[in-house]
Amino acid sequence: MTDEFLAADRFLQAEARLLERRLFDTLFRGAPATGVVDVVRGYRNADGGFGHGLEPDKRCPVSLPIDVEVAVQALAAAGAVAPDLLGPACDYLSGVAAADGSVPLAFPVIEDYPRAAHWTDWTYVPGLNPTAGLAGLLHRLDFAHPWRDAATGYCWRVIESGELPDEVHALGEAMTFLAHVPDRARAEKAAPAVLERMTASPMFQPVPKPGEYGLTPLHVAATADSPWRRLFDDGQLDAHLDHLAAAQQADGGWPITWDPPSDASRLEWRGIVTVQAVRTLRSYRKM
Repeated sequence: MTDEFLAADRFLQAEARLLERRLFDTLFRGAPATGVVDVVRGYRNADGGFGHGLEPDKRCPVSLPIDVEVAVQALAAAGAVAPDLLGPACDYLSGVAAADGSVPLAFPVIEDYPRAAHWTDWTYVPGLNPTAGLAGLLHRLDFAHPWRDAATGYCWRVIESGELPDEVHALGEAMTFLAHVPDRARAEKAAPAVLERMTASPMFQPVPKPGEYGLTPLHVAATADSPWRRLFDDGQLDAHLDHLAAAQQADGGWPITWDPPSDASRLEWRGIVTVQAVRTLRSYRKM
């Protein structure tokens, strides 16, 4: 245990929400994944979806696809297949999906609650973000459902259409889909074009830009076993890993580079990115 790891642990114990504390224990201390499942369950609504600010940039209690994605991300990180959560969540997604299977991030109901300024009407449009990320994670968990199949078909059509979106987060979601979808030959063929479009975005940082918001190679290959690690050279990855390690703050946590809607949201996000940072650095043997 390095001093940096112990400092991150202290920060999480002092400031993070229960979900990140339980996930940290599962990832790094061998705690059972049931602890993560139990916390995720607390964010579930009667319609099978998830809400209550599980994604902290909007404080809406109503079920939203983005909150379903965060729930599935937590389960996947913990290695927990929870059919009693995933089945109803996919049923919820089926109920709010467009005819082609795609879902939006959110709905106008978020306007009734505190939210970050960037959560506006663009989040109401169905697309790869979050459809591709959700479908990819369900494949990672090997959880079959009709909505996953419909979403998978939608993602392939968009990715292989030759008309990829420009939005960097949507492209990042596409890379998540391609990392986990079973047809590996098809995914390997499609990934370079998606990454090329992603790296062309002004919001992608091929080299670190301290204090500036954007996606980096470590969002594409967040762990050393990522199939997309080979798409970046070691020098590029090392520069971002060094920058990530250096960004740890005096209180042991990592900062965020955008404005959340509240002080509570900021701490919740710092807990999330701290777990992500430790997971990445440990995976690449940088902590």
